[in-house]
Amino acid sequence: MSNRNRKNTLLRVGLIVIALIIIAFVLRNIAISWAPPRDQYPVQGISVDASNGEITWHIAGATGVDFAYIRATNGAKERDPKFADNLKGARDAGIRYGAVHEYDLCRLASDQATVFVTTVPREENMLPPAVRLAFDNDCKDRPGRALVLSELNMFLNQIEGHSGKPAIIVISKTFEEEYGISSGINRTFWLEGNFFPPDYATKPWVMWRASDMRRISGIEGPVNWNVVRP
Repeated sequence: MSNRNRKNTLLRVGLIVIALIIIAFVLRNIAISWAPPRDQYPVQGISVDASNGEITWHIAGATGVDFAYIRATNGAKERDPKFADNLKGARDAGIRYGAVHEYDLCRLASDQATVFVTTVPREENMLPPAVRLAFDNDCKDRPGRALVLSELNMFLNQIEGHSGKPAIIVISKTFEEEYGISSGINRTFWLEGNFFPPDYATKPWVMWRASDMRRISGIEGPVNWNVVRP
């Protein structure tokens, strides 16, 4: 290959690389700013935990955050270190707020309920409690479906007795595929799936985590963005 042909080839490769970088940059900017249209989903909000750092709640509220679900507890021992601060921040900013528990298959339901009810205050204006079912923690156990449903019902009864409201279940696709929770528990469901409405449960979803990569003012890094079915 002549030097001229080699230079032309390198130039073409360089232009292709630059074009791919520009496309990736544009797609990233679209992804981190995307949210479902308000005319279809008027009520939209966030779910956060300590990993989101210091949140400037009044700024987040000004960007269109109608509600916030805040992680309170994880399993039978872990209390989110930012829960109290986030709860107060959302309250002071006039944002509706609720508490989330990360359920752990390796811990007794009664122990998990105890840590939740001793962490989350009982307030009449709080949103219904939420429990998230996913395989995100270190638990490797896969108990049978009957035991999972029995323990989950026990947990729900205890936290609902504390809050005075029926809970909402946040369930990942893999957890639903493993246990069929939506056909075994009579509650409302909050499903997950970036950009496209999910359909992996046997019941229609009430809430949808539409993006886990959106960025908004007042919060460093990506945030979970959720919408409510009208």
